[in-house]
Amino acid sequence: MGPGEYIVEHPGSEHEGHFGLAVNDYTHSTAPNRRYADLVTQRLLKAAILGATPAYTEPELAEIAQHCTDRDSASRQVERFMKKVAAALMLSNQIGRQYTGIITGVADKGTFVRLLEVPAEGRLLHGERGLDVGEKIRVRLASVNPDRGFIDLEKSDSLGARTARPRVSARNFPLFS
Repeated sequence: MGPGEYIVEHPGSEHEGHFGLAVNDYTHSTAPNRRYADLVTQRLLKAAILGATPAYTEPELAEIAQHCTDRDSASRQVERFMKKVAAALMLSNQIGRQYTGIITGVADKGTFVRLLEVPAEGRLLHGERGLDVGEKIRVRLASVNPDRGFIDLEKSDSLGARTARPRVSARNFPLFS
């Protein structure tokens, strides 16, 4: 499942409702990342209870919903980046060390490896030909750039084994769970 999206639904219109609660009319609040959306919802509810004119027009609500969705997406991007920065900082004194990893992505921009011993993912600089997602390999930490959140790896030797998931427990690394 992907992230949630803020949308405006018209009363009486056909819509999916909430996927897990099996209800059509739904709003959600109380999370720290939804304070503005909560305020908007509270203003609308207050107006409805008092029988007053709604605090926002439908075009304003659509703009607010898009703004909230955009801000939520931006916060996820910052969180991902900061995890990469933290991982690069954590590994900065480990250049040359070998790790076991699992191939997590193969794309035009590179082949990516999730290290199993530490909560980090890096890009293979060389030796990525013929590797598939899910394949376990040995890599050597070649360099890091904490400012950019980059971790560069070089292939050491292939383990030749495939695995469905890394065997790293998130409870061992609460910062990266």
